[in-house]
Amino acid sequence: MSRIGKKPVPVPQGVTASVDGQTVTAKGPKGELKFVVNDEVVVKMQEGEIKVDPRNETKDARSKWGMSRTQIENILTGVSQGFSKSLEINGVGYRAAMQGKNLQLSLGFSHEVVYQVPEGITVATPKPTEITVTGIDKQQVGQVAAEIRKYRGPEPYKGKGVKYATETIFRKEGKKK
Repeated sequence: MSRIGKKPVPVPQGVTASVDGQTVTAKGPKGELKFVVNDEVVVKMQEGEIKVDPRNETKDARSKWGMSRTQIENILTGVSQGFSKSLEINGVGYRAAMQGKNLQLSLGFSHEVVYQVPEGITVATPKPTEITVTGIDKQQVGQVAAEIRKYRGPEPYKGKGVKYATETIFRKEGKKK
């Protein structure tokens, strides 16, 4: 039994959710999202909550049960509050700046790295060494943050590079004479 899947998903205040077959649609103050649930799972709307159950007791159905419930919870949270990821830049001369719709990164290369921000995602640079990625789709916010981090991931000797704000870098000791 899935402990996560057993819990019904409450619909937050100010969000309208509807279940049409296998499609769950949520509209809120931040926007609208849809999620198509796998055929192995049954979705029902009951008393302001969305209930998710496996269609049968196969291993495949039970494995998709909790994941489907979490995806539904993520779209409801996304349209009501949104998601955010923070990145930090460490290193001498490393900085970020918004240039129109593009993010311009100086990461120690001989050239500037220009990242085109996808539709539905907002990138802000409150300081030259901080980047904040926000949006309503949790997967897309995480993907954009990962792509920005990939340009120059943190290295273990000096800690230079782009890292998540919550990430800790395990430092290595350098050479000894």
